[in-house]
Amino acid sequence: MKRFRLTALAGWFALSLASLVHAATGPARARLDAFAQGLHAVSGNFSQSMTNPSGKVQISSGTLVLEAPHQFRWDTRTPYKQTIVADGSRVWLYDPDLEQVTVRKQDTEEAHSPLTVLTDLKQLDKAFTVTEQGERDGLVWLRLTSNGQDPQFSYADLGFDANGLARMQFKDQLGATTDIRFSNWKRNPDIPSQDFNFTPPKGADVIGDLPELTTQPLKN
Repeated sequence: MKRFRLTALAGWFALSLASLVHAATGPARARLDAFAQGLHAVSGNFSQSMTNPSGKVQISSGTLVLEAPHQFRWDTRTPYKQTIVADGSRVWLYDPDLEQVTVRKQDTEEAHSPLTVLTDLKQLDKAFTVTEQGERDGLVWLRLTSNGQDPQFSYADLGFDANGLARMQFKDQLGATTDIRFSNWKRNPDIPSQDFNFTPPKGADVIGDLPELTTQPLKN
């Protein structure tokens, strides 16, 4: 079965910095500001539904960790395992079933994604045009539209409940749509530094923009 892949947010999120724009004001922005206040790291669970342009749907779930300024880890647990690590310099995608690691440089666009701005809120209004979307499904919604010249997705909608970010929906430029539900957020947890240090497992094929590296078994 062909897998749909996150591309750093995971590319799943490519954006670029632009001139400062006027921030949206309203209930959704207020909840984003409250959720992000004093936040430098966050961890949680996700469940994701991804629909390709032909209507085929794939469901997955797992865990994620974010830490300022530009580090994240996204571990898909079901229905297959996949790990994406952004260490602030490079983005690593590891597929255990294929025994393959893909690596590329983490550029400025990826550094300020709809999720990483949670721990770097000052970048929000530089990277996005932000508009209130009202209430639906029991949540208040904020739409982020990239100010970049060549964004990889059309928009990202963030849905907030009284506890903070509950859902994210986005549509990429190829027409695929993604709906992510978040749960069990932990604010400012102690995150081991090795969570963002990826070393390709021994025997895995490594392709892409490689730094000098050695290989060793991956520790989850």
